[in-house]
Amino acid sequence: MLARLEEREREVAGQAEQARDKIAELTALLEGYGREAEELRITRKTLLDLLDPPPPPPPEAKLPDHPVYQQIMAVLAAADAPLRARAACSPTGICGTQFGGEHARPYRRGSRCA
Repeated sequence: MLARLEEREREVAGQAEQARDKIAELTALLEGYGREAEELRITRKTLLDLLDPPPPPPPEAKLPDHPVYQQIMAVLAAADAPLRARAACSPTGICGTQFGGEHARPYRRGSRCA
């Protein structure tokens, strides 16, 4: 009985050694696949960068050069808190009725407050 037990122990030890060898082989294979996948990702990124350059930055917006615009911007820059449109435009002399509710007078281009 002890002889069979020793024989079985040698078999199991041999199988364990074969399994360790197989694990080492598969680990090396897996590492190779991982390296190859990383190289392919780098290649893809490089090709995409070469084929599709980033779009040029949009041109700067041309701001109006009208004096009233400059006055409104000066009022907004000097304000220490957010302003309503009426409060921002009233120092410039633009009539505030175009900002009003349903009973406000229709806005006339260029109209000024009295």
